[in-house]
Amino acid sequence: MLAGKDLSMIDALTISLTGILMVFTELVLLAFAVVIISKVVGAFSKGKNSSKTTDNTTNSKSDAVPLPETQSRGEIDLIDVSQEDAAVIMAIVSNKSGIPLNRLVFNSIKLLEEE
Repeated sequence: MLAGKDLSMIDALTISLTGILMVFTELVLLAFAVVIISKVVGAFSKGKNSSKTTDNTTNSKSDAVPLPETQSRGEIDLIDVSQEDAAVIMAIVSNKSGIPLNRLVFNSIKLLEEE
């Protein structure tokens, strides 16, 4: 292209800035592509998750009808855990998962020994 010619400082800066601008433009386009692809994949995964939850609720009648807030479902086995500690653990799980406590089913809570 410019072989054999001496470049002036202005020509060198112009070529450098053009290259840098092209790289940043491509990075911005790549960032937009990643955002668009993640939204498309997220929309498909939400659609699949909602169809799975509707299939699960139609299979079991006991899960389809929510219990009143004052009732719970089933019993729990406490292994080396006090009732107060179990209540705190269940409340934390309910809070972190965003699922109401009366919709969760706990089979057992066991104290694990530290090693």
